[in-house]
Amino acid sequence: MQFPAGWEFAKKIKYSQGVNKPAPKDYVGEKPLSQPEAIALYKFTLEHNFELAISYHTQGKEIYWQYQKYAPINSYNIGTKMAEASGYKLTNVPYESSFAGYKDWFLQNYRRPSYTVEAGIGESPLPLSQFNQIYNDNIGILIIGAAV
Repeated sequence: MQFPAGWEFAKKIKYSQGVNKPAPKDYVGEKPLSQPEAIALYKFTLEHNFELAISYHTQGKEIYWQYQKYAPINSYNIGTKMAEASGYKLTNVPYESSFAGYKDWFLQNYRRPSYTVEAGIGESPLPLSQFNQIYNDNIGILIIGAAV
Protein backbone atom coordinates (compact mmCIF):
# COMPACT_ATOMS: atom_id res chain seq x y z
CA MET A 1 0.00 0.00 0.00
CA GLN A 2 2.86 2.26 -0.87
CA PHE A 3 2.32 2.94 -4.55
CA PRO A 4 1.03 6.14 -6.21
CA ALA A 5 -2.36 4.79 -7.27
CA GLY A 6 -5.04 6.22 -5.04
CA TRP A 7 -2.59 6.43 -2.14
CA GLU A 8 -4.51 9.29 -0.50
CA PHE A 9 -7.65 7.13 -0.40
CA ALA A 10 -5.67 4.23 1.07
CA LYS A 11 -4.26 6.49 3.77
CA LYS A 12 -7.70 7.83 4.67
CA ILE A 13 -9.19 4.32 4.86
CA LYS A 14 -6.34 2.69 6.79
CA TYR A 15 -5.95 5.59 9.22
CA SER A 16 -9.70 5.42 9.93
CA GLN A 17 -9.17 1.72 10.73
CA GLY A 18 -6.44 2.64 13.22
CA VAL A 19 -3.46 1.65 11.06
CA ASN A 20 -1.45 4.88 11.32
CA LYS A 21 2.03 3.66 12.27
CA PRO A 22 4.36 0.90 11.06
CA ALA A 23 2.61 -2.46 11.33
CA PRO A 24 2.84 -6.00 9.88
CA LYS A 25 0.17 -5.15 7.29
CA ASP A 26 -1.85 -2.26 5.86
CA TYR A 27 0.53 0.55 6.85
CA VAL A 28 0.58 3.07 3.99
CA GLY A 29 3.57 5.11 5.15
CA GLU A 30 3.88 8.87 5.36
CA LYS A 31 3.76 9.27 1.59
CA PRO A 32 3.80 7.04 -1.50
CA LEU A 33 7.07 5.22 -2.02
CA SER A 34 8.46 6.09 1.41
CA GLN A 35 9.53 2.53 2.27
CA PRO A 36 12.73 1.02 0.81
CA GLU A 37 11.11 -2.19 -0.46
CA ALA A 38 8.44 -0.23 -2.36
CA ILE A 39 11.06 2.10 -3.84
CA ALA A 40 13.14 -0.89 -4.98
CA LEU A 41 10.17 -2.59 -6.67
CA TYR A 42 9.07 0.69 -8.26
CA LYS A 43 12.53 1.36 -9.73
CA PHE A 44 12.94 -2.25 -10.86
CA THR A 45 9.62 -2.07 -12.69
CA LEU A 46 10.50 1.23 -14.37
CA GLU A 47 13.76 -0.31 -15.64
CA HIS A 48 12.00 -3.24 -17.33
CA ASN A 49 9.27 -3.60 -19.90
CA PHE A 50 7.03 -6.15 -18.19
CA GLU A 51 3.98 -7.37 -20.11
CA LEU A 52 2.25 -8.49 -16.91
CA ALA A 53 2.69 -8.22 -13.15
CA ILE A 54 1.77 -10.64 -10.37
CA SER A 55 1.85 -9.59 -6.71
CA TYR A 56 1.57 -12.10 -3.91
CA HIS A 57 -0.17 -11.74 -0.58
CA THR A 58 -1.20 -14.54 1.74
CA GLN A 59 -4.78 -14.98 2.72
CA GLY A 60 -7.84 -16.00 0.80
CA LYS A 61 -7.25 -18.16 -2.29
CA GLU A 62 -8.37 -15.30 -4.54
CA ILE A 63 -6.99 -13.46 -7.56
CA TYR A 64 -7.65 -9.73 -7.92
CA TRP A 65 -7.46 -8.53 -11.50
CA GLN A 66 -8.54 -4.91 -11.90
CA TYR A 67 -8.10 -1.50 -10.32
CA GLN A 68 -10.87 1.08 -10.53
CA LYS A 69 -11.61 1.54 -14.25
CA TYR A 70 -8.31 -0.01 -15.31
CA ALA A 71 -8.79 -3.48 -16.76
CA PRO A 72 -6.93 -4.17 -20.01
CA ILE A 73 -9.00 -6.17 -22.49
CA ASN A 74 -7.15 -9.44 -21.99
CA SER A 75 -6.85 -9.15 -18.18
CA TYR A 76 -10.05 -10.99 -17.41
CA ASN A 77 -9.27 -13.85 -19.80
CA ILE A 78 -5.76 -14.32 -18.42
CA GLY A 79 -7.13 -14.10 -14.87
CA THR A 80 -9.75 -16.73 -15.67
CA LYS A 81 -7.01 -19.08 -16.86
CA MET A 82 -5.05 -18.42 -13.67
CA ALA A 83 -8.14 -19.14 -11.58
CA GLU A 84 -8.79 -22.39 -13.43
CA ALA A 85 -5.16 -23.48 -13.02
CA SER A 86 -5.07 -22.71 -9.29
CA GLY A 87 -8.59 -23.35 -8.07
CA TYR A 88 -8.60 -19.78 -6.74
CA LYS A 89 -11.49 -17.38 -7.28
CA LEU A 90 -11.07 -14.49 -9.75
CA THR A 91 -12.74 -11.53 -8.06
CA ASN A 92 -12.61 -7.80 -7.36
CA VAL A 93 -10.63 -6.32 -4.50
CA PRO A 94 -12.72 -5.24 -1.49
CA TYR A 95 -13.07 -1.43 -1.64
CA GLU A 96 -11.16 -0.80 1.60
CA SER A 97 -8.12 -2.58 0.15
CA SER A 98 -8.40 -1.40 -3.43
CA PHE A 99 -5.85 1.41 -3.46
CA ALA A 100 -2.08 1.98 -3.48
CA GLY A 101 -0.99 -1.58 -4.20
CA TYR A 102 1.65 -2.56 -6.71
CA LYS A 103 -1.02 -4.18 -8.91
CA ASP A 104 -3.01 -0.94 -8.86
CA TRP A 105 -0.05 1.21 -9.80
CA PHE A 106 1.08 -1.19 -12.56
CA LEU A 107 -2.41 -1.23 -14.10
CA GLN A 108 -2.78 2.54 -13.86
CA ASN A 109 0.72 3.29 -15.13
CA TYR A 110 1.16 0.68 -17.87
CA ARG A 111 -2.42 -0.34 -18.78
CA ARG A 112 -1.25 -3.97 -18.84
CA PRO A 113 -2.57 -7.00 -16.97
CA SER A 114 -1.68 -7.06 -13.28
CA TYR A 115 -2.87 -9.40 -10.56
CA THR A 116 -2.71 -9.78 -6.82
CA VAL A 117 -2.83 -13.42 -5.79
CA GLU A 118 -4.03 -14.02 -2.25
CA ALA A 119 -2.40 -17.39 -1.61
CA GLY A 120 -3.39 -19.87 1.06
CA ILE A 121 -6.15 -20.06 3.64
CA GLY A 122 -6.38 -18.09 6.87
CA GLU A 123 -4.82 -14.88 8.09
CA SER A 124 -1.25 -13.83 7.54
CA PRO A 125 1.23 -15.11 8.51
CA LEU A 126 0.18 -18.51 7.21
CA PRO A 127 1.66 -21.66 8.73
CA LEU A 128 4.57 -23.29 6.93
CA SER A 129 2.46 -26.45 6.71
CA GLN A 130 0.56 -24.77 3.81
CA PHE A 131 3.68 -24.31 1.70
CA ASN A 132 3.35 -27.40 -0.50
CA GLN A 133 -0.33 -26.76 -1.19
CA ILE A 134 0.28 -23.10 -2.00
CA TYR A 135 3.15 -24.03 -4.30
CA ASN A 136 1.06 -26.63 -6.12
CA ASP A 137 -1.89 -24.23 -6.42
CA ASN A 138 0.27 -21.43 -7.79
CA ILE A 139 2.72 -23.05 -10.19
CA GLY A 140 0.09 -22.85 -12.96
CA ILE A 141 -0.42 -19.13 -12.31
CA LEU A 142 3.29 -18.52 -12.75
CA ILE A 143 3.44 -20.59 -15.94
CA ILE A 144 0.47 -18.69 -17.42
CA GLY A 145 2.04 -15.37 -16.42
CA ALA A 146 5.35 -16.33 -18.01
CA ALA A 147 3.63 -17.33 -21.25
CA VAL A 148 2.08 -13.89 -21.82
